Amino acid sequence: MHTPFMNMTFCVRTFGCQMNKHDSERIAGMLEGLGGLMVDTVEEADILIYMTCCVREAADTRLYGQVASLKNIPVRSGSPLSKRIVAVGGCIGQRDGDELTKKLPHLDVVFGTHNLASLPHLLQAAIEEGGHQVEVLDASSSFPTELPTSREHSWAAWLPITIGCNNFCTYCIVPYVRGREKSRPIEDIIAEAERYVAAGVKEITLLGQNVNSYGRDLYGSPRFAQILKALDETGVERLRFATSHPKDLSDEVIAQFGSLRSLMPALHLPAQSGSDRILQLMNRRYTSAHYRQLVSKLRDACPDIALSTDIIVGFPGETEKDFMDTARLVDEIGYHQVFTFIYSKREGTPAASMEDNTPHEVIQKRFDRLVDIVQAHAFEKNQLDLGATIPVLVEGSSKRDELLIAGKSPKNQTVHAPVPVGKTPEQLAGSIVNIRINEAKTWYLAGDIVE
Repeated sequence: MHTPFMNMTFCVRTFGCQMNKHDSERIAGMLEGLGGLMVDTVEEADILIYMTCCVREAADTRLYGQVASLKNIPVRSGSPLSKRIVAVGGCIGQRDGDELTKKLPHLDVVFGTHNLASLPHLLQAAIEEGGHQVEVLDASSSFPTELPTSREHSWAAWLPITIGCNNFCTYCIVPYVRGREKSRPIEDIIAEAERYVAAGVKEITLLGQNVNSYGRDLYGSPRFAQILKALDETGVERLRFATSHPKDLSDEVIAQFGSLRSLMPALHLPAQSGSDRILQLMNRRYTSAHYRQLVSKLRDACPDIALSTDIIVGFPGETEKDFMDTARLVDEIGYHQVFTFIYSKREGTPAASMEDNTPHEVIQKRFDRLVDIVQAHAFEKNQLDLGATIPVLVEGSSKRDELLIAGKSPKNQTVHAPVPVGKTPEQLAGSIVNIRINEAKTWYLAGDIVE
C-alpha cells in the first residue's frame, strides 16, 4: 500500500457549518488512509489544513490572522519536513482561489468545496515540488461521501443528502461557493445509514443547505419525508437534520415529528427576520404569517418540540418597525435557542450593493435588545424540564469540569451530571443515560444519573 504521508502528522481546523465538519472528517479519513497521523495542535502538525467558512466577514479576518501567525511557530522536532505545509479549503478556498496565495504568500495549498479528493495529490506536490498548489473546480463530479471518513465520534455520524443551494438569498454567499443543489439517490443514503447503524452509531444527522427540497432535482418533487421514514426503519436511535428552509417545509415532513420513533423533537427553522418587507429583500420567499403557521402546525404535531432559529439584525434598510416585527416574532414563538447575527456584507451577493445608512450603534442596540428576549425565553423553556427524567446521549466530559459528563437531550439541550463512581466520561461517551433534572439554566440543564 502506497503511504505518501507515513510519519507525517496533520491537523484540521474547521470553521462554519456542519457540512464543513463532515468535509473535515473526509479529509482526515483520506490522510489517515495514506499513512498520516492526526494530531490536535498546530505545534504538533507537519501539515495544517483550514476548512473555512465565508458566510461572515469575521471568518476571513480569523483565517488571515491564524495563517499569518504560523510563521512564528517552529516545525516540530522530528518532523520529516523542513517546513510546515499549510492548506486552505472550504468556502474561502473556493471563493478566492489564487488570490489567497497573494494575500498569504507562505500558504502552500488552496482547494475548493468541489475537489476534496484532490487534496492528497496537492499536498504531495507541495511537499515534493514546492510552490503554490491551487485547484478550484466549478462543480463536483461526485459526492464527498464517496471518500473515506474518520468520524470525530464513533457513535454519531453526519450524513449529507444534498450539496449546494438553489435559493440565492440576497445576503448569502453559499450558492456561489457550494454550487447548485444536487441530491444523492435514496438508495445510497439508506445504504450508508444502514452501515452506520450496523457499526453502532446512535445518532445520525442529515445534512444539506436545504434538506426540505431533497430529491427535487432527481425525482421532480421533494422526497424528504420519504428519507425520514426510510432512515427511521434502519433502527437508528436518534435522527436529526439541518438545515430546514421554511418555504419548503411540507405538511408531510411536519407530520413525521409526531409519528417517527427516532426523529428527535427539535427543529432548526431559520426565520432570519419577522418583517415581510425585509424577508422580501432577502429573497426568502415566505411571509411572517406563513412562518407562524408552520410553527403552529409543528406544535400541533409535536407539542414538546424545541425550536431554534437564525435571526439577522441590521439587514440593509432595516427600520425600527422592521426590527420590532422581528422582536415580536421571536417573543411570540419563544424559541429554545436563537442564533443572532449582525448583518455582515459579503461581496458578490445582491445585498452587498444595497444602501444602508443606519449607524452601527443603532444596530448594536437592537441586537442587544433581541438578545435579552432570546435569553428570557431560553431560560423559560428550560424550566419546563425541571424535575423531569430525560434520556441523554453522553458526549464525554464537560469542558468546564472533568468531574461532570456532558450530553444532549432529545430536544438538543446540553445536559450535565456528575460522573458516577467507578466510571469515566470516556467510558460513558456514546451511551444513553437517564438524568433527573434538578437545575435548569438559560443554556443548559443539570441533574443526576438515575437507573
